[in-house]
Amino acid sequence: MPTAYLLTGNAHLAEDLLQTVLTRVAAYWAKLARDCSPEAYARKALVNQAISWRRRKQVELPEAGLPERVESGQLHDEATVRRIALHHALAQPTPKQRAVIVLRFYEDRTEHETAQLMGVSIGTVKSQTNYALSKLRALTPKEVYR
Repeated sequence: MPTAYLLTGNAHLAEDLLQTVLTRVAAYWAKLARDCSPEAYARKALVNQAISWRRRKQVELPEAGLPERVESGQLHDEATVRRIALHHALAQPTPKQRAVIVLRFYEDRTEHETAQLMGVSIGTVKSQTNYALSKLRALTPKEVYR
């Protein structure tokens, strides 16, 4: 479930994504267990389905701006402001960039494993990682890095 959530950025969409993929994979589970790694197949199906959904229909995410700060008394503590800013920044990359970030940094996959799971070249993984990290650095306030 954490991978599905990170790919979609929304708990409800993550549940739908996971249910869709598991429904499709369940039909072939015995064959997959016999012939190859069912977990790897399911993970690849999860990534591919998430990218496919984002291509097909634009998922409207709420416009989450930073909470307002009141000088005399803050409405939110700094940790909450940083978390909201980071969550907003993580919703911005393209589906492929988001998948690369999740696989490379959350699941700690190598470039080669990521390329295999996504069905792309290692060069694509490297370039998408670079683009995604550049976008995140530009969108994320400097206070998040403290």
